[in-house]
Amino acid sequence: MEAKPGDIVEVVTKDENLKGTLMPSATGSIVVKLDSGYNVGIDQKNVKEIKILETLKTEKSPEYKMPEAKGLSTIVILHTGGTIASKVDYKTGAVVAKFTPEDIVKSIPELRNIANFKSVLVSNLQSESMRFGHYNLIAEAIVRELEHKPKGIIITHGTDTLHYTSAALSFMLENIDLPVILVGAQRSSDRGSSDAAINLISAARFIANTDFKGVAICMHASTNDDKCVILPGTKARKMHTSRRDAFKAINATPFAEVDYETGKVNWINKNFYRPFASFKLMPIDEKVKVGIIKTHTHTQPEDIAYFGNHKGLIVEGTGLGHSATTAFDEISKINEKSKAELAKIAKKGVVALTSQCIFGRVNMNVYSPQKELLDIGVIPGLDMTTETAFIKLAWLLSNYPVDEARKMMIQNLRGELVERTEFEEEI
Repeated sequence: MEAKPGDIVEVVTKDENLKGTLMPSATGSIVVKLDSGYNVGIDQKNVKEIKILETLKTEKSPEYKMPEAKGLSTIVILHTGGTIASKVDYKTGAVVAKFTPEDIVKSIPELRNIANFKSVLVSNLQSESMRFGHYNLIAEAIVRELEHKPKGIIITHGTDTLHYTSAALSFMLENIDLPVILVGAQRSSDRGSSDAAINLISAARFIANTDFKGVAICMHASTNDDKCVILPGTKARKMHTSRRDAFKAINATPFAEVDYETGKVNWINKNFYRPFASFKLMPIDEKVKVGIIKTHTHTQPEDIAYFGNHKGLIVEGTGLGHSATTAFDEISKINEKSKAELAKIAKKGVVALTSQCIFGRVNMNVYSPQKELLDIGVIPGLDMTTETAFIKLAWLLSNYPVDEARKMMIQNLRGELVERTEFEEEI
């Protein structure tokens, strides 16, 4: 029998024998947690034998059937993984995705007073592993649930790329006639400081008590546990690695705040997306090649040439939308080659320019180098975040010809573009 993580083992090497708990390892080495609590890594070539002293015992939880209450609407929870559905495995010390969708509702009894819940497992992965195909899986799961006419849908999701997914679903679910709220957590659900329960409860209250339609994000409004904020699906970004209020609206105002104690929804901006025709699912082609390149000092032409076989490219420029593509002296003459590489991509595909500044908007009509980029076909990303521009371009190139995608890139389709930026976020 092969030893598995969690088993108590004795690792026999040519020099010594080590006893402890076998840990998961992504490096190929053998990792053992000793009784002292320390982890020891052992090169596999030095391991003569691994003896299993005790196998990990797992107990199956009794089946849990979520109760239904008369008079309450139904909210569907689509489970995709992430910290919100994770807990610490104190045997190995790792944070692992182990909660089933039923576990989430069972562990937060307050949800039962808000709505009836149905849960569906779509996937169970950390969000940094998301690909376009996962967006399609989530969207298809949403479409299946639409037939049952729920009040709304909550998607539990890892926070690292949650704003990518919210943008993707905003574009893919054209004319969605109900709320789709993505919810994450910065702390795993079994920690005392977890934000998972408050975020989920607030999302459910928002769905149950409003007429909102479209895609949005629900996360903490501050580091306190008193309010959650509802953010536009195409105008949000993760701005901190670990704070519970990591997500902020970018170049926009939040839709609303949900008071956790009272359950009251305080509207800030009711200018949310409204259906204009019948619902249509417009997926993203899993094979479409769209890239992001960050402009920096000493950018090399070959850095840009790498994307030569891509159908689309987002250039994250500096300031108002600058890029290292202009020669001012002999040292910077190589920049002209970078511009030539961009021109090649823009000729056959779509190149759009965003800013590294996060807040504000790109204006390519101020300085001559930017106008030169316009001349070779580079499109301004205006006030879109780089992440939303990337997703929008992939979606456009999946559903429209290149010429049409170029035109639509600077058109506001899901609230991702604002004609004039009036709201200034405190930095």
